[in-house]
Amino acid sequence: MATAIAFVALVALTAYVLLGGADFGGGVWDLLATGPRRSEQRALIAEAIGPIWEANHVWLILVVVLLFTCFPAVYAGLAITLHIPLTLMLIGIVLRGSAFAFRSYGSSDDAPQRRWGRVFAIASLLTPVLLGVCIGAIASGSVGAMLDRLAHGGAGDSFASLYVSPWLSLFTIAVGALALCLFAFLAATYLTVEADDPELREDFRRRALAAAIAVFVTAFLALLLARSHAPRVSAGLIESAWAPPLHVLTGIAAIVAIVALWIRKWRLARVAAAAQVAFILWGWAAAQYPYLIPPTFTIGNSAAPSRTLGLFLIALALGAIVLFPSITYLFRLFKSARPHGPGPSQAK
Repeated sequence: MATAIAFVALVALTAYVLLGGADFGGGVWDLLATGPRRSEQRALIAEAIGPIWEANHVWLILVVVLLFTCFPAVYAGLAITLHIPLTLMLIGIVLRGSAFAFRSYGSSDDAPQRRWGRVFAIASLLTPVLLGVCIGAIASGSVGAMLDRLAHGGAGDSFASLYVSPWLSLFTIAVGALALCLFAFLAATYLTVEADDPELREDFRRRALAAAIAVFVTAFLALLLARSHAPRVSAGLIESAWAPPLHVLTGIAAIVAIVALWIRKWRLARVAAAAQVAFILWGWAAAQYPYLIPPTFTIGNSAAPSRTLGLFLIALALGAIVLFPSITYLFRLFKSARPHGPGPSQAK
């Protein structure tokens, strides 16, 4: 049951990355909107994410509730060791949502629009980096090592060595940069499907191709630094029996996404980009298995009692009966039924 619930957490995190991550990437391109169509670019971004962007946070909430209920020691350990980046990430999510709402429904004057637009874009830029930093800190084993020190009293350790050093390193920053590039790549690729105007599609096509190059560079840098900063994950990604097939699948997805963008097959590019990002996330999870926080907490030794896990699985099944039809209806209502037209800011 513990392994099944951990798998559910990975699926929920994947959904958050593929859906919510693209929303954050949209904020990045909002910040970097340039050229004669920058207003149309921002309008398309707002129209594409506006109806459903808050609903995407349900996946992150599911991960948090799952950890709190089924792996309380892991939840406590992460909340203690990563309280600074997690708090900053939460502030970024709140600021981003508030700014988007105020920009969309507040004053139409230029000054408030620019002010809230900057808050929205900057929060969208920093929050993915903080998410990647947290994942990098977990993968490196520094979080588990710090928990071991705290368990022995943390004598002689400063605040910075306990609560800053574990998540602030070249490796964690590289993983944060990778997360940002992945989200920007997803957003630009998705927006080529959302756009009806050919010129807008070309704008985001060029951005998607540039982001694909950035993903390759940051992924290579993170893997290179993992050899010294996260040896367990590095060994899993290089030496495990499943590593070659996973790398092949990831490479195929990346090539298909780039080729599809190049030849303007927008929907194929969207599927391939999502597959590439999912394979990268699953590779990290597989390399770390069975640890949730290496080298301290495994899925087995940190799980709640069996009765709690069983009740949670029942609640999860009942919740899925409500959640999935609701999410499907929401997407169908606000995405498929949106009006088509020749205007540059109209999405499909």
